[in-house]
Amino acid sequence: MSSGIAVEKLHIAVVGPNGEPHDIVQDVSFNVAPGEVLALIGESGSGKTTIALALMGYTRAGCHIRSGSIKVGDVDVTALNTDALVALRGRKIAYVAQSAAAAFNPAHRLIDQVIETSVVSGTSRAVATKRAHRLFTDLALPDPERLGQRYPHEVSGGQLQRAIAAMALMTEPDVIIFDEPTTALDVTTQVEVLHAFRNAVRNHGTTAVYVSHDLAVVAQMADRIAVLRRGSLQEIGRTDVLLRAPSSAYTKGLLNAYMAAAPTDTQRGASPPERNSLLELQEVDAHYGGVRGVPALRDITMSLDAGTMLGVVGESGSGKSTLARVLTGVLPTARGTIRLDGKALAGSLEARSKDELRRIQLVTQSADTALNPAHSVRSILARPMVFYHGLSTSAANEHVPALLERVKLDPDLADRQPGQLSGGQKQRVNLARALAAEPAVLICDEVTAALDTVVGLAITDLLKDLQRSSGIAIIFISHDFRTVERVADEIAVMYAGQIVQLSKAAALNDPLCHPYTELLASSIPTLRTDWLDQLARDNLADDAADGRIADRRRGCSFYGRCDLAQPGHCDVAVPPLERNANGGLIRCVLNEQDFLRSQSVSSLSQKECRHG
Repeated sequence: MSSGIAVEKLHIAVVGPNGEPHDIVQDVSFNVAPGEVLALIGESGSGKTTIALALMGYTRAGCHIRSGSIKVGDVDVTALNTDALVALRGRKIAYVAQSAAAAFNPAHRLIDQVIETSVVSGTSRAVATKRAHRLFTDLALPDPERLGQRYPHEVSGGQLQRAIAAMALMTEPDVIIFDEPTTALDVTTQVEVLHAFRNAVRNHGTTAVYVSHDLAVVAQMADRIAVLRRGSLQEIGRTDVLLRAPSSAYTKGLLNAYMAAAPTDTQRGASPPERNSLLELQEVDAHYGGVRGVPALRDITMSLDAGTMLGVVGESGSGKSTLARVLTGVLPTARGTIRLDGKALAGSLEARSKDELRRIQLVTQSADTALNPAHSVRSILARPMVFYHGLSTSAANEHVPALLERVKLDPDLADRQPGQLSGGQKQRVNLARALAAEPAVLICDEVTAALDTVVGLAITDLLKDLQRSSGIAIIFISHDFRTVERVADEIAVMYAGQIVQLSKAAALNDPLCHPYTELLASSIPTLRTDWLDQLARDNLADDAADGRIADRRRGCSFYGRCDLAQPGHCDVAVPPLERNANGGLIRCVLNEQDFLRSQSVSSLSQKECRHG
């Protein structure tokens, strides 16, 4: 029988610059019944993870539990000494981190890490291994025995996230804390992981706390939701009731932000009336490991106009970030041509001129790793102006305030270091650094993936403002189909290193879509609490399992997952990218009548999935 959780008048403090304690969690109280799942939601800095970690008696450096009580079953966590806390963690209460890739040791096999806590606790290796294999099966991991012998880098992100859940379940804990475990996953992988997590919790009767900023995800996972803002509890209630009729103005604001992130025709930009191709790719191939290495991109043909935004979507491994690496020259082309303003670009970084490098700039996903923590914002932003424009350091520093204002940041932040900024502020600095080069093309690679809904919405709105005001062309790469559909003028859908659909964003509402596009759209969670159950019943999250994206030298790369596949036809020849009646391009052998017949029944439900 699992244990319940009781938190009473919890205060967690951090020591300020003047040495005085400052509460970052104030007077928080809640209960979680045995076997219940409670979600903690709120923006970045709301105290979600701080509270979740406190349930294990842990606080970050410089913080401490100032007052209040935390009980897990009949154990008062706040009264335990260090040895007792060590005995508690991983046994009575377990933790599933956001980044499984960072949590696993890359030098050890998965099975050795998954069973470690059990073996240390006295279980024999044989018994622990047998239990791990059962958990792998429960979590829908393929070939459990072989998977356990792999190293972390040899499995997909979704499989690694489920493996860390297996590690948490190994000791049959009373309580599991899930801390943003699906934030970095693509939509189809997220569906698999949510299915696995929820079934594991239900089957084991485990009490769980699920930390997230994604309302649609917690709608599938949680029995109740606690809404936090700046360390204070705003409201708590049953999931269906709270999402339908929130009482707190802040919760209403979060719901409004979620709805604002849904695509509408008025929010989408419009392409210029006259085409002005700025960037063109013609039959581009790229390989990892040299020309004879593993194919990463195949037959990429597309163009980007000045002043437009192209969204690029697809699952992990589809080639989105590889496309960015090829455009910037980091990964050389193996075949084909890239043109900027009609001039052919060299395929590799080393062969491009400084001005060619300046005109295509990349904004990476993680500002934490992109920004040097030892440098000030001023130094970070001045450097590209010195490098690309030949300014002196003092002259470049004078341009920094205007650059910060351009990304809607206070110029007073210039003398701070990245560690003194919020996640949203760091991503704006990351963006400002790219803009300092005055590029013609800006590539944004998953720039909102780690941000909460409100901050992510502000970043995408900023990108649209920059697009309109400066005429810059933007390539917005994301696994978030919903966000891309809202902000992009055109969308390229990628699968197995190929573009399978290229069309206006508005055309994604039409039934003339590639089957893979439909799968992505159907995998976007909505605020309906029965959405995940309905998806399982409809069997829309079909075969996205081990080896989801195969390198098919013959036939359609999506053949093994396509409900419309025609044996003897689709598996024989690689389909060309052909224009349909809506002016878009689709890589499929099916004709328009085939699409209309097969998708007319599901078009209304797919539209609901997209707009939530």
